[in-house]
Amino acid sequence: MDTAFLLPAFVTLFVIIDPIGLTPLFAALTQGADARHRRGVAIRACGLGFGVLALFTLFGEQVLNLIGISMPAFRIAGGILLFLIALDMLFERRAKRREDKSEDPEALPDPSAFPLAIPLIAGPGAIATVILLAGQQSGLPGLLAVLGVTAAVLLLVFALFLTAGWLERGLGKTGINVVTRILGMLLAALSVQFVLDGLRNFGLGG
Repeated sequence: MDTAFLLPAFVTLFVIIDPIGLTPLFAALTQGADARHRRGVAIRACGLGFGVLALFTLFGEQVLNLIGISMPAFRIAGGILLFLIALDMLFERRAKRREDKSEDPEALPDPSAFPLAIPLIAGPGAIATVILLAGQQSGLPGLLAVLGVTAAVLLLVFALFLTAGWLERGLGKTGINVVTRILGMLLAALSVQFVLDGLRNFGLGG
């Protein structure tokens, strides 16, 4: 396994899951709850999210092979999907959709499974990303590396969830918007790299 893979993988998954952008939503979904309740919701959300992403890390490529989709094709499609997510982050459409999901708190007495774990943590972009990352590494060490990176990102998500109130007060709405846009720019560049890698595997990129 190439250790140089770990940092780009972490950055990619961090940008996709966007813990900083998720934290204010977590605070809104658990508004009025005590620290113990918030901690329980955070544990369940991150645990379920990791379970879904681990499942696709281990078996995602086999599912693709079963239905006749090659990894280069999925890499290109995944890169396009990630680019669309980057556009959403840059133009605040992603944040608006997240806010829409939390407009009816009575319908979500426990938001850990939905919408936190799915689709906000383990959404289409994150699922596509772990499959792409697993496809870049061979053997059990590579899979364990992807799982380790996923666990590290979700531990960071969990830590930020526990500081939701403090972070929201410290950054403010403007600060969160600025950070989200910076992450969107990074994601756009990473998504283009995924597409270029897919084209190169097809023999089209030189």
